[in-house]
Order: sequence, then C-alpha cells, then structure tokens
Amino acid sequence: MTVLMDVRSASVYFGKRAALVRALHDITLQIKAGERVALVGANGCGKSSLLRLLHGLMRPSSGVVHTQAGLRQAMVFQRPYMMRMSLQANLSVGLFLQGVPWRAARAQSLQALQHVGLAELAGRNARALSGGQQQRAALARACALAPQVLLLDEPTASLDPHAKHEVESLMQAFAAGRLNPPAAQGPMTMVFSSHNLGQVKRLASRVVYLENGSILADLPVEQFFDSVTLSADYPQAYLFVKGESP
Repeated sequence: MTVLMDVRSASVYFGKRAALVRALHDITLQIKAGERVALVGANGCGKSSLLRLLHGLMRPSSGVVHTQAGLRQAMVFQRPYMMRMSLQANLSVGLFLQGVPWRAARAQSLQALQHVGLAELAGRNARALSGGQQQRAALARACALAPQVLLLDEPTASLDPHAKHEVESLMQAFAAGRLNPPAAQGPMTMVFSSHNLGQVKRLASRVVYLENGSILADLPVEQFFDSVTLSADYPQAYLFVKGESP
C-alpha cells in the first residue's frame, strides 16, 4: 500500500529547557492508504498530540514527519468549533477558502449535510445544535473537502449512545467511500483516537497503543485483541485492554 504519512523518530516537548514536558518520544509510524488506524491508551498518553503532529499542527522537537506531496487531509476535533453562522455557511467557508466559488461551495455543503442527515438544519445557527449534531456536522465539513486522510480525536466522546451510533455509522461509510464526494476518489484513510475498545474493534483495521508518549504496540486489530499474543509480547497493552493498566 502507498505510504501517505511517514513519521521517523519524532519527539515533541513542551516548555522551556529547564522544565521540558514530554508529549511524544521517538515515534516511528507509517500510515498507508486505505488503513483505519485507532490510537488507544490512557489519558495523557499522547494520542491527541500524535494526531496534531500528523496534521501539521505541531512540529517535532526532533525527528521528521513526511507526508505524500499534495496530500489532502482534514481533522475533526473532540469538541468541534462552530462559527456563529448558519450550519451551511460553516461548511461553505471551508470550501470557499479552498478556492471553490461561493455558489458552488453552498451547493456542495448542502450535499454534504444531506449525507449526514442534517440538510433540514442547514439554515440553523450551528452553535444551537446538539453535541451529536455538531459532531456529525464536523464530519460533513471535513469530508466535504475530499480528504485522502481523515484524522479524528475522540469523535464520540461525551455523546449519548444514539449519537455515538450515528457518528460511528458515518465514520464507517466515509472510510468505505460510500458517502465521499467524487473528488475523494475511493475509500478514505482514517486515523482516530478512542477510549472505546468496542468502537476500535468495529472500526479499526490496525491499533496503535501509546503509553507515556511512546508507541508500545502496533498491530492488526485481530492480533491486538488476541489475549494470547498480547499478553506474551505486549504486556503493557494487555493490561490496558483488561482495564488493569496503572
């Protein structure tokens, strides 16, 4: 498979030299076309920092991050920011900034909202939507840009069970290429963080386990949830899956 993102020995530190805080340490990771990669680990393990590093929102303190030339990518945050304007305008602005004429951007944004079941709310103030609706809108906004790679930080955190199911279904549909705009040209590569191991089983093809800013396991999803393999070769990840990690 084509390598879209290549991280080599990357570390990220915050603060001044006398009081550096390590966010990521010696990360080596490749993201290949068509993968659905789940980042798992306890709070503070580096999942969000790694997503931001992949998206270019952070620069490595050491090491390198390579992305394929011309790679289109988008990120959905745990708490998506909605501008104080209509839902349709929130989507249209992103397209307009990418060079799409305003009228065409409005048409494309309405189509994207139809994909996520929010077309009837296109004229409503985006900040008045529920948490689940805002997350679906954020997915529509990101996917309207036809990214080759979609990054998601805890996309269903703090949502009720019904909203979680809706967002998961949309993630599956986008990853499979069923709802993607024509410019996307096929299935979408997805990298997402999650605390929900059931969600990881349902959505991921590969699982990366982080602890204290380091990758301790990187396995196909079937092997990650194979207790024999995990307990023998990746004891820290095994304890995490069992809910016994410190």
